[in-house]
Formats: sequence, structure tokens, C-alpha cells
Amino acid sequence: MGWKEAAEPVLTRMPAVRRPEGHVPFKRKLAWTAGILVLYFFLTNIALLGLQGGEATDIFGEFRSVLAGEMGSLMQVGIGPIVTASIVLQLLGGANLLGLDTDDPRDQVLYQGLQKLLVIIMTALTALPMVFAGGFLPAQQSLALGGIEFGQTEIQVLMFTQIFIGGILILYMDEVVSKWGIGSGIGLFIIASVSQRLVTGFIQPSADGFFYDWYRILTGQIETGSLVSGDGLYTLLLGEGQIVALLTTLLIFSIVVYAESVRVEIPLSHARVKGARGRFPVKLIYASVLPMILVRALQANIQFMGQILNSQWAGMPTWLGNYSGEEPVSGFFYYTAPIYSPQDWMWWTGAVTQDAWMVLIRISVDLTFMVIGGAIFAIFWVETTNMGPKATARQIQNSGMQIPGFRQNVGVIEKVMERYIPQVTVIGGALVGLLAVWANMLGTVGGVTGTGLLLAVSITYKLYEEIAEEQMMEMHPMMRQMFGRE
Repeated sequence: MGWKEAAEPVLTRMPAVRRPEGHVPFKRKLAWTAGILVLYFFLTNIALLGLQGGEATDIFGEFRSVLAGEMGSLMQVGIGPIVTASIVLQLLGGANLLGLDTDDPRDQVLYQGLQKLLVIIMTALTALPMVFAGGFLPAQQSLALGGIEFGQTEIQVLMFTQIFIGGILILYMDEVVSKWGIGSGIGLFIIASVSQRLVTGFIQPSADGFFYDWYRILTGQIETGSLVSGDGLYTLLLGEGQIVALLTTLLIFSIVVYAESVRVEIPLSHARVKGARGRFPVKLIYASVLPMILVRALQANIQFMGQILNSQWAGMPTWLGNYSGEEPVSGFFYYTAPIYSPQDWMWWTGAVTQDAWMVLIRISVDLTFMVIGGAIFAIFWVETTNMGPKATARQIQNSGMQIPGFRQNVGVIEKVMERYIPQVTVIGGALVGLLAVWANMLGTVGGVTGTGLLLAVSITYKLYEEIAEEQMMEMHPMMRQMFGRE
């Protein structure tokens, strides 16, 4: 008996959100999407019961904008377990170790059940060390609920249960949006998290608020000194003035919107409807920027492991890393830590205590990780989401379309697609990785990180396209049959 036969009774019984039996009207999809978004914001504002305030450490740190969620709330783990489970499945699928055919309905059910089972396991494995190890989420010494006194161990179990329930809720919220709403829940949560941080970074009336800091600069509350001096320029460009961060934020918006419009358009014509023509666009960022979540999540898990080892292993070897507070300052975990801001690499300003050669190694590792990892995960993403040449050729054939000048044959269409899709996928994945590192090095308003900003802009652009497509199919029901939505 193979693993599929052994696991089938469990995987096929995993709770799932029922698929709609027919067409879901656009307004209803919009209502489901808005409702899940409101629920997400509601859950991020529910604090963990039993958490000792003021002493918690955000173990994900700068990865928050990418992994969504909120520190110290029910959404503590965010989409981290979902992304980690996707990484595991993509690596296993890429190595052909699962033996699952995603075109087979039975294997599709097994794949979805396996993904949910992995998410549940990853949620538990992520929440356990947060609560029970390292003091990242310290529990109160005692707590009285309904006349019952709870000790610290019981409170820790209560906190773990809350985080676990939050992780499961976000899994099924994502499934509701994917089946009944517009876009995906993961994309929606990333947009919500990044937008909230970006708006806060502009308007918050405190330190690091862009407009508030400029008010303090103009009223003389922040001394900039002479603009000719290095200190004055640093304050305006990279310090409280955040001019470079503002320009980087605007440039990322512009570059991503432009890159989304760069495409190779393959002409199509309908085999039986004379005069019906169309185009299949192969975008520069063909795999979208979602594979970047996988790359950053892998880095987040490495840093997560480093913090756990540092808190639990008193004699951790120096080659693995030395820590100052919660940040690695040398060793493997330092070199594999992403660059978050200009203060992480501009050694000549005195903001960095490490030697220049150590900083350059860290930059090189981050750049290599993001560029090569972005290309590799983009390939995995295209293959596992049925965007590859073979799956695309089959979709075009099933819709009744063909490429003018070529025989109406799946194999012929696949060969044409192979001229463009693999190359564009690799180039787009590497380009997105390069942009993410560049934006992180220069900084962004609100500290949303370059990856978070790239994701938010690209997902918003794609969401806009999906809304326009839904509206078009709502006005022209025949389009739903052509695109296989009916």
C-alpha cells in the first residue's frame, strides 16, 4: 500500500469550504471579500488573553509586513504556516516525491488535504516555541477567569490554543476568499497589512511618522545642522526626513505598475467563431511576485530557528551566530539575515558595528538568496498553479482558441508557449528579487520593507484586473463559457 492509499481516509476528511455550485454574482463576491477583510482586521485587534504586556518579542520582526498578522493578537502567526506548508509541498512536488497528478480529481483532493494537514502542523510548530520557549510571548503569573484561578502553565496552554485557533481561522478565511470572493485570501491579508503600515508611516503623530517628522524639522524641533555637512544631509535623506524612503516607495509603485504592463502578446483566434480574436499575454512578471513570499518565509524560518537556538542553547557555537539582544551580530545567522534598512549596511556612517567585509558578505548572500531563490520559486509556482506551457496549451485548446498560422494541436501550442514562458518566468522572478533587495537597502516609508511593498502593489494591480474581468463577464455571460468559468 502506497502513502496515498494510507493517508486518503484522513486527507479526504479534512474540513473544507464548500465550492459554489454555479456562478457567483460579482456583488456577492465583493461582499464575501469585504466581509473577510473586516473579520481579519477585527481578529488582529483581539489581544491574546494571558499575555504579559510590554515584554513580548516579535519573533518575526521585519517579516511582519510579508507574513501579515499582528504581534500579540489572535493573528500572531499570520500566513506564515500557510506559506511554509506551500514551500514544503512545492519542494516535494518539484522533486516528484509525492507522486500526485494535479489533473486527477482524486489527487487534487489529496493535495488540498495534505496542504491543510501541513498548515495545521506548521501552526502548532510555530506557536509552541513562541509560548513555551525563549520568553518571546511571556505569560502572566496568574489569571482569574470566572472565579477560577489559572497558574502560569495553564495560561501558556490557553495562549497556545488561541494562537492555534487564529492560525486555523486564517487558513479557512483564505479558502473562503479563493472560492467565494475575488483573488486570494493570502493576497488580501498582505495588502491589508502593508497598507495599514504604509498609511501609519505617513500620518502617525509620533516619531517615524513622515509628516510629523517633517513638521518637527520645519519647526526646529529636530536639528539638521548645515545641509552642506554630512550629518545634515543624512538626517534629511536617510534619517527623520525620509526623503530616500519616500522616493524609493514611489519608484517601487511606478516600476511594478510598468513591469505589469510589459508583456509578450501571443495572438489567438477562435477555431469555430469567425472573426473572434484575442491575445494571450505573457507578462514580464509572469509568476507574479507571490513566490517572493516563499523566499522571505524561508529566510524568516531560518532567523526564527536562530532566535530559538540562541534562547535555549547557552553554548551555541560562534560560527552559528552571536546575538546582541534579538539581533544576530556575527556568524551564520547574521550573514543569512536580510537587509532591512540603510542602517544595516552603511558602515561608513557608524550605524553598523561590523566590519565592511562582513557587511558586504551579508549583502551578497541576501542578493543571491533573493535573485536565485526568486527564479527557482517562480518556476515551482508556475508549474504548481497550472501556468506552465503544457497546462496553458491545454487551457487554450479547451477554450476553442488556436494560434493563427499553426495547426490546432495541443503539442504545437505547447511548443509555442515554451519559447516564452520558461524564460520570462526566470527573468521575472530574478528581477523581483533584485527589486526587493534594492528597496530594502534604501528603506521605505512605514518600514513595510521592499518585499512587502512589491507584494502589495503587484497584488493590488492583479486584484484590479480580476475585478475588471469579473465585471466584463457579468455584463457578457457568454465570456464565462469561453474562459471556463461556467
